[in-house]
Amino acid sequence: MKKILSLILALALVMCAVGVLAEEEAVEEEEVGEVALMSHEEYVLAEMDAPVYVETYVQAHQNWWNDKVTVYAQSEDGAYFIYELGCSEEEAAKLVPGTKIAVKGFKGEWSGEVEILDATYEIIESDPFIATATDVTALLGTDELIEHQNELVAFKGMTVEAYDESGAAFAYKDAEGKSDDLYFKVSKDGKTYDFCVEFYLCGRDTEVYKAVEALQVGDVIDLEGFLYWYNGANPHITSVKAAE
Repeated sequence: MKKILSLILALALVMCAVGVLAEEEAVEEEEVGEVALMSHEEYVLAEMDAPVYVETYVQAHQNWWNDKVTVYAQSEDGAYFIYELGCSEEEAAKLVPGTKIAVKGFKGEWSGEVEILDATYEIIESDPFIATATDVTALLGTDELIEHQNELVAFKGMTVEAYDESGAAFAYKDAEGKSDDLYFKVSKDGKTYDFCVEFYLCGRDTEVYKAVEALQVGDVIDLEGFLYWYNGANPHITSVKAAE
């Protein structure tokens, strides 16, 4: 009799454990796998740390490293910053501008930059989409600028200012090795703004990196880049040209 009771108790414990595991799997599936496809507006309205699921198009990505790549993506209705998307180097090479991807992850924020974290993705067969830079010059210094966060944007007729007391037009993040981000300041209508060339997006051999190294205080330039946010607007610039 004792053996039978022991067997019944053991069976009950096993069934309980199976039920708990099934419940945990169901919750995980509900949190990540079953989230509905979102529009950009729905993504913006989602709570921080909430699961998100969007379809969008690669516009650029930073250098692949350690089985991760950070992607700048945009659709017709808005843009996304996908931080450290897991993929192999071979897979990263397929994420060329215009490629459509479905992305599942969690909405996060760091120093004002809203991003997708812990993401997975799949490539979707589609006609490519390449964003055209939106001129947001008139929005500099306004609350409306953040509505274009992570989009490819343009700034027209910006005047290069001295970056620091040395009078230089720019500064290296790594002044000794000259192998990291470039920082520079530009002004419009009496107000000055901090811009950046992100080294892992546009390295020292790119046209934009060399163009910033050649800047002189007082130059008037047109710029394009992705509207990254770091305690305020801190665009990752991808193009620098003399103002038209």
